[in-house]
Amino acid sequence: MKHIAFCTGSLLLTTDWQLPSKLPSVAFAWPRQVTSLSHDGEEARIYRLDYPVVDVEGYQMVPLRQTYFHLSMAEYQLAGKAAELLYWDGNTRYCGCCGGTTRWQTEISKQCDFCGKEYWPSLATAIIVRVTRGDEMLMIQSNKFKNDMFGMVAGFVETGETLEECVQREVMEETRIRIRNIRYFGSQPWPYPCGLMVAFTADYDGGELSLQKEELRKAGWFRRDSMPNIPDEASIARWLIDDWLKQK
Repeated sequence: MKHIAFCTGSLLLTTDWQLPSKLPSVAFAWPRQVTSLSHDGEEARIYRLDYPVVDVEGYQMVPLRQTYFHLSMAEYQLAGKAAELLYWDGNTRYCGCCGGTTRWQTEISKQCDFCGKEYWPSLATAIIVRVTRGDEMLMIQSNKFKNDMFGMVAGFVETGETLEECVQREVMEETRIRIRNIRYFGSQPWPYPCGLMVAFTADYDGGELSLQKEELRKAGWFRRDSMPNIPDEASIARWLIDDWLKQK
């Protein structure tokens, strides 16, 4: 049995970077089991901790994104799913229709005790797109970035919009350029807190860069031999970049 215990975005791991098979004794004073998941025929129990586990031999608290570099992909995604369920649980304690309390019905659903309405986790779907012009790639720097890193145009899908329409709209809104040949690249669960990133590639089709100042600080066309500071391997943005770099 695995125990997936979070406290304010950090995951409890052993010091040898494993999901613990048991909680440390100090944690038993304040864990709250929220739900459980089945994983490879094994039960994984999910907990919300009121306090982090500190100065306990054999254990450490690690920010979820950092665990990407230490856990297997399957375990990282399991921990991410658990984090999303904890976030969703905290926002669905009461029924939005009648105000009654909700309770877990299955591993990933809840039901109102009063009116019976069922609730399922919802994803915030976002697109990200790699735009190329010959041997150059468009890269942008969001106002939300905390350092000098550059990424790619991204944004949330709006109601009544296809993924491809969202790609075109976000590129036009943020940079005022036109694109063509929109192609699906891949997707990635993004549990920060409950997203799904859907990646595309596209070709430049005209227009001059003009930044949406509310969203972007910088943008430009970059060649493979002059790349700026780029995201780490935990994000699909980096996967898009690495794929392009290998094409030379």
